[in-house]
This record gives sequence, C-alpha cells and structure tokens, in this order.
Amino acid sequence: QVQLAESGGGSVQAGGSLRLSCSASGYISSRLYMGWFRQAPGKEREGVAGIWTSGGSPVYADSVKGRFIISWDNAKNTVYLQMNSLKPEDTAMYYCASRNARAVSNRYVNANWDVPSGYNYWGQGTQVTVSS
Repeated sequence: QVQLAESGGGSVQAGGSLRLSCSASGYISSRLYMGWFRQAPGKEREGVAGIWTSGGSPVYADSVKGRFIISWDNAKNTVYLQMNSLKPEDTAMYYCASRNARAVSNRYVNANWDVPSGYNYWGQGTQVTVSS
C-alpha cells in the first residue's frame, strides 16, 4: 500500500503562486506514476499533471500548461505541484494520486494519465482558492 498526504493549499489572489506537496510512504514501486487532480464543486475530477517517479517528461492539462510544474523528489518520496499565475478558475480541491504501473505499459499509462479510475491510491485533498 501507498499512503499519500498533501499539504500546501490555501487562499491566494489571482496572479499569485502556491506550491502543493504530496508525501508518499509505504511501498514505493519502481514503476510508480504520480498524478495531481482537482475537483471543483459540481464538476468532475480532472487531471492536472502527471509524472513518472523514475523520470521522463511530465504531462499537463491544457488549462495549466505553462503555469504549473510537477516534479518528483526521490530522496523525499514527494511529488510537488508548483502553481504560478493562478486564476479564479483554478479554485478546487486538489488531490495527489499514485498508480502502480507494474502490470501495464508506459504507453498505456501515458495515454491514460488523466483517468482517475486508473489510480490505486489517493490523498485526502487540499483546498486551493483563488480570488479575483
């Protein structure tokens, strides 16, 4: 099992920045994929960014490209989401999630990184509120 704990949410004005952290503990597989998702009230959960813990290019939703940066720190088993130039529409509960990809190909995971049902473990979420 993998336990995930997010931190770093809060309230910020439009144009500001926040950095979310998600610490992973338990069984950290060598084929672990980490994702950040968000869910606003009345909306479906959507993928924000994803990254392999073993390295490689991260992926982003079009809505956050050029503004958000996802990264993984092997020494700390922590995934980060640096959020810059925040907009009111970024307001949501943010979740980190992990996927043990031992039984699936890289190609499959990369093509489905933003599908919530593909992830095995989820954090409790952290609220991000952006005011105009």
